[in-house]
Amino acid sequence: MLTFRTDKSNGYEDHAATFIRCRSKGIDGVGASSVRLWASSLLPNATVLDVGCGAGDPISKALVEAGFTVYGIDASPSMVQIFKQNFPDSPVACEAAEDSSFFNRQFDAIISWGLIFLLPEETQEVVIQKMANALSTGGKLLFTAPSHKMKWKDAITAIESISLGAERYKELLAASGLSLIEEFEDEGENHYYHAVRL
Repeated sequence: MLTFRTDKSNGYEDHAATFIRCRSKGIDGVGASSVRLWASSLLPNATVLDVGCGAGDPISKALVEAGFTVYGIDASPSMVQIFKQNFPDSPVACEAAEDSSFFNRQFDAIISWGLIFLLPEETQEVVIQKMANALSTGGKLLFTAPSHKMKWKDAITAIESISLGAERYKELLAASGLSLIEEFEDEGENHYYHAVRL
């Protein structure tokens, strides 16, 4: 049975100011160094889609600074507005990930930092398949989700988050035509899945 959400931003539109303030703390926000390392494996001038881009700091920022063409998707109008101000040359759409028209394009790489586990289980499966379909052959996918199967309340919105667990994510990647390259964790204990389109 499909779960329908009335707030496609998963509560983040109501808490956009808090999220932006928390996420951009410090010179090098959590995840930025891991994303830069991942980005070093991409071809120069790659086109990258940031799914759940928020205001773009620090993830999209790290990719733009590395010279990539970055597209963004986020369901929070407030965050998309800030993203446009921060990155006027980067196309961005205010859409839920599962509904995004950007998935009709092809990208060299796709990243989704801190979004997948905010979505209902069925939506996670749809979004992973859509990300895989939008990758060019040899394209790279990087997303974060806890390695253990678990549910918890989001620290900012108090809305339920769901991790399907590493084994299920690996199954979904393989079923989508992706090959898992590696799993790793960053300084904030965020768990990453790095895969390539076969």
